[in-house]
Amino acid sequence: MITTDQEQWLRVRGRLRAEVGEDIFSSWFARMELDGLDEETVHLSVPTRFLKSWIQAHYAERVLVCWRGEQPNLRRIDLAVRSAVIRSAVPPKCVEPAATPPRNGRDTKFDGIETRPATAPIVAAHEALGGSPLDARLTFDSFVVGRSNTLAHAAAKQVADARRGDAVMFNPLYIHAGVGLGKTHLLQAIAWAGNRHSDRKVLYLTAERFVYGFVSALRSQTAIAFKEALRGIDVLVIDDLQFLQGKSTQAEFSHTLNSLIDAGRQVVIAADRPPADIENLDERVRSRLAGGLVVEMGMLAEELRLQILVSRVAAARQHHPGFEVSPPILAHIARSVTQNGRDLEGAINRLLAHSKLTGQPVTMELAEREIRDLIRPTEPRRVKIEEIQRIVARHYNVSRGDLLSSRRTANVVRPRQVAMYLAKVLTLRSLPEIGRRFGGRDHTTVLHAVRKIENLVGNDNSLAEEIEGLKRQLQE
Repeated sequence: MITTDQEQWLRVRGRLRAEVGEDIFSSWFARMELDGLDEETVHLSVPTRFLKSWIQAHYAERVLVCWRGEQPNLRRIDLAVRSAVIRSAVPPKCVEPAATPPRNGRDTKFDGIETRPATAPIVAAHEALGGSPLDARLTFDSFVVGRSNTLAHAAAKQVADARRGDAVMFNPLYIHAGVGLGKTHLLQAIAWAGNRHSDRKVLYLTAERFVYGFVSALRSQTAIAFKEALRGIDVLVIDDLQFLQGKSTQAEFSHTLNSLIDAGRQVVIAADRPPADIENLDERVRSRLAGGLVVEMGMLAEELRLQILVSRVAAARQHHPGFEVSPPILAHIARSVTQNGRDLEGAINRLLAHSKLTGQPVTMELAEREIRDLIRPTEPRRVKIEEIQRIVARHYNVSRGDLLSSRRTANVVRPRQVAMYLAKVLTLRSLPEIGRRFGGRDHTTVLHAVRKIENLVGNDNSLAEEIEGLKRQLQE
């Protein structure tokens, strides 16, 4: 016989199903159960920590509103994770709904729901699917657009603005850049936009967090549930792919990538280099990534650095109204601190700390002193193996395909050896990696080519000048 409480729960479920749609309801609420109802609190439970984390992050307020349609005086919801361990009959103390949600992964109040930690070890595998923490500052509103990041920003914005059912334009979207150039900012901006305004399930994970989740799932024998939950994501955002290590982990990532893309789900990935340059990356993953939209974010030009500084000062002034940095000082910092955006942020933080702690104005002398260690010598431009192959092929009037082929005619062998030599002296790539990038050759072939050119350069001034000219072209 259905009790009055259960009748109310059935009506709440119907109301929730009508609001979110059948697909979302089936994914997130079908296994939610009513544990009890008292004067001001309803006690609900779900079977996994992942479901609990997702519901508290995306649908807490909707659940509360639907229940208030049955119980107008309802003030709180207690959400727990069901486990084989018998829970205490005394419910935990509930508190008023929090005005602002805490960061991901914390078992505290969230939009009127107070959660309890899971007691069964089996749910540990799903902790990673609660997502990696998001920085509230990293949104599209705070991202400063310039010539070096326009395309990456536009592509990320298009992904964030899409809705369920829209055609996926760029899949996967792969953004690569050096440290501190804004790739993590864009990825987190996509996650924030999706969590706030989209009807899609958006999950942001670092590669390290993905590895942790997969390994935990294997250890707790919940790998199938982990895979199913991960592949139910509408937009999967993976940061720092270069840290994805391990053959089995890469194989699982490859399966997940293929499954999501084939199902029309969006995948966004960031790394510090293009797919072809990530050593030890599974060839299937490399191929799938290269088949999407690969976008590089370049170095920050002085004009863009100045815009970033102005933006950061304006943001700091919202919390510290008396903080002022004159335009000449900002221009000096923009000229001097050239490496990345994090150094610019650090420079502003130092000036802000001095201003708040001493009460003294920010002067040019102070700025020069504070940023002294942030001024780094200019590093030579990073040369890519593809560039070497292109420049060498053009110089010797052969095709890049010739350099990668098995042809051994004289007009191809010498340019190929020169290109291998330049790859060894101008990049940090290992001999096996260089060999792989030259048509899958063995590292001994590369070593022979390097030694051959080194010997010729010592005895042939014409060749030495030729190679120096190629180096200059590549480093300009």
